[in-house]
Amino acid sequence: MKTLLVALSLLFTLHVLAEDPPNLAALKAADKARVAAMQSGDRAKLDAVFSDELRYAHSNGVVDTKTSFIDILAAGKTKYVGYDYEEVNFTFPAPGIALMTGRAHVKAESEGKAMDAVLGFLAVWREEKGQWRFLAWQSCKLPPKQ
Repeated sequence: MKTLLVALSLLFTLHVLAEDPPNLAALKAADKARVAAMQSGDRAKLDAVFSDELRYAHSNGVVDTKTSFIDILAAGKTKYVGYDYEEVNFTFPAPGIALMTGRAHVKAESEGKAMDAVLGFLAVWREEKGQWRFLAWQSCKLPPKQ
């Protein structure tokens, strides 16, 4: 009987570990809304998804705050015209915190210059008042896959 209980407990634990965390669907929806807001430049949508403490470090080393990044996107100074994930992973290191890592093929236009690159990135999400908000981004350009 004891062996059966241990086996059932192990199976249950493995089943729970194999399932997506319950908040993963909400986080994926928030990221989809973030990408759409960045592509549209809609000030209200950007304000809703970005944390007030946003720190956005671009692949060229420029760092924006929530205010400066929204101003750039809303004015059309930078336009994200393509945003396709090649790989994306989520981890939850602490309650209310999510790390998102991966590779994204990003196409943007900024001040008359086009950028078409694959970026390696780390994004940080924080749950604020029951809603996932985009807290931080750090990226770098990657060489093409060989």
